[in-house]
Amino acid sequence: MPAIPAIKTLRDIQQIEQTPLAERNLPASTYELIRRSAVRQPDAPALSFILQGTADEAAYRLTYGQLLGKINQTANAFHRLGLRPGKAVSFLLPNLPHTHFTIWGGEAAGIVNAINPLLDPEHIAELIQASDSELLVTLAPFPGTDLWAKVEGLREQLPNLKAIICVDMANLLPEPQRSSLKTQRGPLPDGVLDFDELIAGCPDDHLESGRVIAPDDIASYFHTGGTTGTPKLAPHSHGNEVAMAFSMNLVTDFAPGDVTLCGLPLFHVNGVIVTGLTAFIGGAEVLLATPQGYRNPNLISNFWAIIERHNVSFFSGVPTIYAGLLQVPSKGYDLSSLKYALCGAAPMPVELIRQFESKTGLTLIEGYGLTEGTCGSSANPPAGERRAGSIGLPMPYCEVAIKVLDEQGNYLRDAAHNEIGNLCIRGATVFKGYLQTSKNAGIWVDDNWFNSGDLGRVDADGYIWLTGRSKDLIIRGGHNIDPQMIEEALHKHPAVAMAAAVGKPDEKAGELPVVYVQLKPGAQASEAELLAHAAEHIPERAAIPKDAWIIEAIPLTAVGKTFKPALRFDAIARVYQAALAELDQRLRVEVLSDDKRGQVAHIYLPAGQTALADAVSQRLGGFAVAIELHPAE
Repeated sequence: MPAIPAIKTLRDIQQIEQTPLAERNLPASTYELIRRSAVRQPDAPALSFILQGTADEAAYRLTYGQLLGKINQTANAFHRLGLRPGKAVSFLLPNLPHTHFTIWGGEAAGIVNAINPLLDPEHIAELIQASDSELLVTLAPFPGTDLWAKVEGLREQLPNLKAIICVDMANLLPEPQRSSLKTQRGPLPDGVLDFDELIAGCPDDHLESGRVIAPDDIASYFHTGGTTGTPKLAPHSHGNEVAMAFSMNLVTDFAPGDVTLCGLPLFHVNGVIVTGLTAFIGGAEVLLATPQGYRNPNLISNFWAIIERHNVSFFSGVPTIYAGLLQVPSKGYDLSSLKYALCGAAPMPVELIRQFESKTGLTLIEGYGLTEGTCGSSANPPAGERRAGSIGLPMPYCEVAIKVLDEQGNYLRDAAHNEIGNLCIRGATVFKGYLQTSKNAGIWVDDNWFNSGDLGRVDADGYIWLTGRSKDLIIRGGHNIDPQMIEEALHKHPAVAMAAAVGKPDEKAGELPVVYVQLKPGAQASEAELLAHAAEHIPERAAIPKDAWIIEAIPLTAVGKTFKPALRFDAIARVYQAALAELDQRLRVEVLSDDKRGQVAHIYLPAGQTALADAVSQRLGGFAVAIELHPAE
């Protein structure tokens, strides 16, 4: 078998793919993947954890042999409770070692269903029911957490659960704090099993089920569709996840001795696959950086000290994380262990990339992926040219193509170089459709390509560029927000005739939700009143709009649908105009469609104002939407 080259160009990827994936001797399952690494290096560090996020904190650490033992025990405990292949165990947990035990032990015994702990109880119940889960793993009552309170209120709504298993974070505390907290709290709620006690009674050296897992067996469900709106469950097979880890590691090149810091949540494919299974296939160590991950202010304020102390070589984040880390001094820390960092989930402003790399000396790799593709589909090559603003080259064995569709979403033809169309993916990492079959209408084009809903183009060298979204999701700090929830809430207001929600640019979050409102004839309502109404009727805090802009008429297409591109352009113009008013009241902003970049903000300024032009570029450099400067007419 030919050697695998370092990826520099599209030609290297094509050379790798000359060897079919079936000839790569990949493990058949995620369980077998971890088992192979444990057999190869049983005493190497595999998983470590810090609870507080302080610089001098000692880590809880497991070797590969110990991690496999915990996974065996967890799988056996689930099996004893009745979990079988094809049935699911849901988990509602922060980032803990037990979360990894649950994920991989659950996949060995049945199917794992990941749930976002930030969802409201009704959404949580809906996901547990949709996945047909028989077991639930969650957090025992613990100061500063609300997960048990959410679950306790749902127990009567979930009669199909055979057992609820609680991870007791008190067990992670040193004495005497551990005993003191347990005494103060009292025993666990009636009918609830203690995770640590449960698995302690199970063997750690084999699977009692004797299960032989096939690559096509379903391993997990990950929900997509954002923190609001009707959730869709995307099933991933063991083959999907193993192929993704293998492909991803051809880019990240994790090896024994590397340490990957996990700050993104383990209910999301990025945290599970990039800083999880991909590290395990390479024999690297995963550092779980506090239960809250990047949401823990201690982790952010001590970030560079933690990098130095734990010799971290890689981490993954979203643009908001990098914007926050720019405010944390890194001078004086030894960051030589860092190879690079990965950014995905939302467009990364080019200026933010430049500032971050200049400050830290770290190489920042932009990538792209989605839940339906198991995680990543493209990335800028670390060993090759990184084109700022591009999402890079397709990952090996992850096919990416731009398809031109008609207004009904039907396939017309493949796009030419630099022609904008719908970004579509297929290959070993792409799922076979949502669990709820009603969600599968129109998701496939040109036979078996998944339509991502994103718009993009591919240049002559194979680099992919996003130019917009044909779907309407608002991406706030890497979290998807369905605008329909916002619109439905506003439509409940008696004065509202029409409402349309879009994202407005934001330097920290990438986008923030805003809503445009058309009032009924003769009706009156203030923008403050509409915002208060939205806050009262939208259950997810992240989805509450930051602005409610009353306009004379919502723009419509020829067939009467809301024409959101016009509203997105207006939102961009409003934000940019407000930002530039600080510099010069004469500056004018016009946002137009662009064949290659999707949307561009054209800034008109007085001729000969070089200093002002520089100031404009600097002021708008933190936003993701491209700008062009022009002399005013």
